Amino acid sequence: MTNAIADTDPKPAAEQMQEQVQEQEDSGVQQLYASRVVLTTYPSQLGIDPIALNWGAPTAEERGPVVVSRQKDSFGRRNAIGAGGGSYCIYRALAVAIGALTPSHRPDFRLTEPTHTIGPFPTWCDPEKIVSMDPWGHAIVQHYSDHLDRGIDVRPTIAITQAHMKLAEIDDAIEKGILRRDGDVVTKNGELKVVKVASEPVWYLPGVAKRFGINEATLRRALFEDTGGMYPELITRPDLKVFLPPIGGLTVYIFGDPADIPDPSKRLTMRVHDECNGSDVFGSDICTCKPYLIYSIEECAREAQNGGVGVVVYFRKEGRALGEVTKYLVYNARKRQEGGDTAANYFKRTEYVAGVKDMRFQALMPDILHWLGVKRIDRFISMSNMKYEAIVGSGIEIVERVSIPEERMPADSKVEIEAKIADGYFTSGEVPTEEDLKTTKGRNWDEIAH
Repeated sequence: MTNAIADTDPKPAAEQMQEQVQEQEDSGVQQLYASRVVLTTYPSQLGIDPIALNWGAPTAEERGPVVVSRQKDSFGRRNAIGAGGGSYCIYRALAVAIGALTPSHRPDFRLTEPTHTIGPFPTWCDPEKIVSMDPWGHAIVQHYSDHLDRGIDVRPTIAITQAHMKLAEIDDAIEKGILRRDGDVVTKNGELKVVKVASEPVWYLPGVAKRFGINEATLRRALFEDTGGMYPELITRPDLKVFLPPIGGLTVYIFGDPADIPDPSKRLTMRVHDECNGSDVFGSDICTCKPYLIYSIEECAREAQNGGVGVVVYFRKEGRALGEVTKYLVYNARKRQEGGDTAANYFKRTEYVAGVKDMRFQALMPDILHWLGVKRIDRFISMSNMKYEAIVGSGIEIVERVSIPEERMPADSKVEIEAKIADGYFTSGEVPTEEDLKTTKGRNWDEIAH
């Protein structure tokens, strides 16, 4: 019987099974996606007719909507590369793949309008001032409803809401008299009233390239190569000048009235903070990130209570944009190196692992400040020269630089602080000597073992 089967069907059973599985997979893909795979497009290709997008135009209508969707009615009209949602675009793809979300889903934007009005400001129409976000990204229903009605899949990249914040550290600040329950900025229950803005990255590639002093072709090639060739249109569509990168965005926390931000008669206290999950959320004391963040929230709320406004901008740039895995590898190397974790070798260990000590590159950071209408910062709570120089270089005045009070610095964070000050970071105190850096040492493994 075995020979008879072999004579009538020469294919091995494993190969037959593989073909059956492939047929089932092909059937499933066809049910999910009715068209063939389109790996890339070209400017002169049949059916490709992008909606005009004039970055820096004087009005939202003249500028045009940012369209990146590959849905049927939008595919040929796309005027941007990438995918909406920032780093969360991958989860959307997963939701589609497992059947939790239909590829053709269209959001219902009713009742989603911003809780507060921000702008527009002249900077929204200046292609030199804003190149890393869509200044009209919160108002697509207001300005692009005609495109939505025609079936074009335009998505918001900015959302504005309001909330209350309840923090144990704010309870302590109230107890110490730093803040008071005024019923306006701080509720009777000790909660902070805050206006929140979430923004996803939208890059105008010519402007981004110019900001970093490189040519656009180099930028496009690097983005293509170092994302594993994820977006071929960076190479094949030089006519598309906008790219939505798969990276984290930012959140703005506003204490007081957002309308007071551009008002020159109102004082503005601000911090620009880069994400540090280990410290900000879980209280790791190897750095000063959480102490700086809490101090900034207190000072911003206090400014609002004194008649001004406070702003904290929180960027998703974990581990100096090197990532949390790299950061923890550096921590291990710092603690294990000969001589212990010293300030003298603080930056060296990062460079040994990552090849560079910092990839935040603050050149794009001021864009959100220009979107908010910031013209002057009265108190800038930061020791970072990169942030200071980027902001001042973009045309915003900083009146006073404020560093964290020394009593708020965790002991193990002295390594970071002393190394940064010696490297040129701002301080209102003394600059450590080379000998100081050698003797400033963090805890060793034995002191942190459980």
